[in-house]
Amino acid sequence: MEIRGEKEQFNKYAFACVLVASMISIIFGYDTGVMSGAMIFIKEEFGTSDTRQEILAGILNLCALVGSLAAGRACDYFGRRYTISVASFLFMTGSILMGYGPNYAILILGRCVAGIGVGFALMIAPVYSAEISSAKSRGFLASLPELGIGIGILLGYVANYFLGKLSLKVGWRLMLGIAAVPSLVLALGILVMPESPRWLVVQGHLGKAKKVLLKVSNTEQEAELRFKEIKIAAGIIDENCPEETVKLAQKNNGEGVWKELLVRPSSSVRWMLIAAVGVHFFQHATGIEAVMLYSPRIFKKAGVTSKDKLLLTTIGVGVTKIIFSTIATFFLDRVGRRRLLLSSTGGMVCSLAVLGFSLTMVQISQEKLLWALTLSIVATYSFVASFNMGLGPVTWVYSSEIFPLKLRAQGVSIGVAVNRVMNAAIAMSFISIYKTLTIGGAFFMFAGISILALFFFYFFLPETKGKALEEMEMVFSKNYSRNVSAETDLRQNV
Repeated sequence: MEIRGEKEQFNKYAFACVLVASMISIIFGYDTGVMSGAMIFIKEEFGTSDTRQEILAGILNLCALVGSLAAGRACDYFGRRYTISVASFLFMTGSILMGYGPNYAILILGRCVAGIGVGFALMIAPVYSAEISSAKSRGFLASLPELGIGIGILLGYVANYFLGKLSLKVGWRLMLGIAAVPSLVLALGILVMPESPRWLVVQGHLGKAKKVLLKVSNTEQEAELRFKEIKIAAGIIDENCPEETVKLAQKNNGEGVWKELLVRPSSSVRWMLIAAVGVHFFQHATGIEAVMLYSPRIFKKAGVTSKDKLLLTTIGVGVTKIIFSTIATFFLDRVGRRRLLLSSTGGMVCSLAVLGFSLTMVQISQEKLLWALTLSIVATYSFVASFNMGLGPVTWVYSSEIFPLKLRAQGVSIGVAVNRVMNAAIAMSFISIYKTLTIGGAFFMFAGISILALFFFYFFLPETKGKALEEMEMVFSKNYSRNVSAETDLRQNV
């Protein structure tokens, strides 16, 4: 039974909602990209050591760990929309502090405040996107925040190149502080967007939830079916209840969730948690942050010496990320999460091995090797392309769609917390790692971790393409094949 036409794959209003929510990802991506170049100028002005640079790069993610855990409860209590607004205000405050940056201490303070905002943003943007989307278009729409990160990173790299031409005291401060402007715009703009219909249902606002579903669905029949399934999944409302507002004995504000997730989880919830934690762990354990944050250092080690050429080559990393993130958004709902993830990780293994080899050859050679330099740049771009064709977007889509409604916000927050810990670990230790293992050895290590990731994804991550959010417990049940391919059924288009 087809509810929508084949040509229209997603609702335009739902697309607009997710697009606005994805702005927070663009702002976060900008910070990641711009910091890679800003650190060059910060070191020049303040004379910061390598250890202090590692701390400056990684402290944001440690604070994001706190933010992501707090955001899980906050978005259950205040709603998805207001949580995005809070994230924007936090990031705006952090950007202003970093842009002011009279000394290293204020820079760290700004990074910490911005980091809490990042934790909120990375947790809430995928959840909001998944809950607004229908099953058939969820892969496309829920991957837009990851694409937003890529756009932000590229903008950061471009800002590095152009603002780096300003005076030392002004250039890097403008790079970091300018992010406050879009943060303020988003903090106010998101308030005109609709709330998640799933959150509205569990708060008893049935009339409001149905109005949102009518806007984000392609037909009234689709909206009715989604509405009915959400009420069944909530488990607290009669699915045929005609009331606009229901006064619940106890609203779901996140109470008791940690017990169901961590203390006494069902077998399906335990599997979901392992899958979410695992995919978030491997997203950064495989080394993407080392490339995105320290690409100028990597290219310098490969033989690029000019500051302008370093920044231009780094822009190529951002362009590659956007191109392949965009391609991935159109394949997630066609090819499926699992196939993209496995092929992506296989490509990462090969790229990292080649990058490790070429950088090793550069290091041991007594003369400049043009072929090794070229191979290093190609392997870096290939790694970024492979990552963004699968592991990059799938991580956020997958973890935001697998948990039951009651557990979703705080389940995703655990995954994001692991994500930020690994991001911080790589960001704060990469310089030390490559000084210990050599620059080539560091990427051989990441290649080995990627092989472990490949095995984990193969054995623990079932396909979720085309499945309604309310069906995920069945997908992760013991009697459901781990290698399942989501076939067309009555709910596929909802």
